[in-house]
Amino acid sequence: MPKIQRALISVTDKSGIREFARALANFGVHILSTGGTAKVLAAAGIEITEVSDFTGFPEMLDGRVKTLHPKIHGGILGIRTNAEHLAAMGRHGIEPIDMVVVNLYEFEKTVASPNCSLSEAIENIDIGGPTLLRAASKNYRFVTVVTDPADYAAVIDEMKSSGGAVSEQTNFALAKKVFKLTSAYDRAISVYLDTCRNM
Repeated sequence: MPKIQRALISVTDKSGIREFARALANFGVHILSTGGTAKVLAAAGIEITEVSDFTGFPEMLDGRVKTLHPKIHGGILGIRTNAEHLAAMGRHGIEPIDMVVVNLYEFEKTVASPNCSLSEAIENIDIGGPTLLRAASKNYRFVTVVTDPADYAAVIDEMKSSGGAVSEQTNFALAKKVFKLTSAYDRAISVYLDTCRNM
């Protein structure tokens, strides 16, 4: 596997993210980030590029649209061994994204509050996060996807032993973990909505 060169980091659970991002930066990884995560990393002295600067398109609609852009999803989904994909990416200025570090809005925690309204619950349905995770997991042959802070140390250890790369075997294991997460996430949303009266 080639070295990780570019990572997208956007997390709700920020535990350990400063240390993880700093370790990535020490490997020379170019870090893209959004919103609150970008502020946390920049405040820690870690060099990042805001996704809006990378795409040339601002966050909008109260943050509902941040990463839903061809420069992001093309960079994640492009097959690095497919000449047509590489040519299309080149024509459109799409650069590969080799790692996606994302965890999701805490929907279940939000709706567990007895004072949670339906509108508040709806606003805590993550759209961009699952989309990024699913895209990266689909392209696990070329992209490392990390959603659980408990995996940060193992990923960095593997990068240290390999000179900055993560194996396809590890990527596959991480991708499987993602699909279990997104399945459970969608299930939680479905179960909650089934308890709501028709509006």
